[in-house]
Amino acid sequence: MAARQEVKLFGTPNSPYSRRVEIALNLKGVDYEFVAENLSNKSPELLEYNPVHKMIPVLLHNGKPVVESAVIIEYIDETWSSGSSILPADPLGKANARFWAKFIDDKAMPVIRSIRRFQGEEQVRVIGEAVELLKLLESELKGKKFFGGETIGLVDITANFIALWIGVYEEIMGIRVITKEKLPVLCQWIDDYLNSSIVKKSLPSRDQLYEYLDLQIKKRR
Repeated sequence: MAARQEVKLFGTPNSPYSRRVEIALNLKGVDYEFVAENLSNKSPELLEYNPVHKMIPVLLHNGKPVVESAVIIEYIDETWSSGSSILPADPLGKANARFWAKFIDDKAMPVIRSIRRFQGEEQVRVIGEAVELLKLLESELKGKKFFGGETIGLVDITANFIALWIGVYEEIMGIRVITKEKLPVLCQWIDDYLNSSIVKKSLPSRDQLYEYLDLQIKKRR
C-alpha cells in the first residue's frame, strides 16, 4: 500500500499564481489541502516555508516546501506521473515552453498590469504595447488548440492571467485589450481554455474575481 502523501498549497483564492499551481495539481489528479493566506497578516507557516520572498504560493509536500509558481509546476510534473504531462518530454520542447512561460511573466504581464495605472492617451499607448506582446505570444499558438498542443501544458497554465484576469479588468475599467479582430487565435484559445473541466474547477468564478479586483482598483484611487 502506497504511503499517504501530505500536500498543502498556501495561497490566495484570487491570485493567478496560486491558481496556476491548483491547475497543475488538478491536471495530475493530486489531492491537496488549500490553505488560504491573508497577505496583510501572513501566517507564521508561510514566513517559515518561504523566508526569502515571504510570498505565496508555497507547496508543502510531506513537510518539505517548494516555492515560486513556475518551480512548483515543474516539481509537480516531475513528482507525479499520473495525468497528462505538463512539460514536453524532449529537451527542445521543454526549453521552448520555459521560454514562453518566462516571456509571459517577465514581458507581457508587467505591461498588462500597468494599464490600470494610466488614463487617456497614455493608457491607449500601453494597451497598444500589450497587444503587440500578445501578438508575439499568439504566433506561438497558431495551428494548435493549446500551447501544449492538444493538451494543456506549462505555457497555458502560466497564461491563466491572460485567459481570465484581463477580461475582468477590461470589464471593470471599460477598456478592450484582447479582441477577435486583433487577436483571433488567442481569443479562441481563451474559450477553449476556460471551458476545460480542469480549468473550470481550478479558477475563481468571474463574479468573485470581479468583486475582488474592483475593490483593489478602488483602493488605489
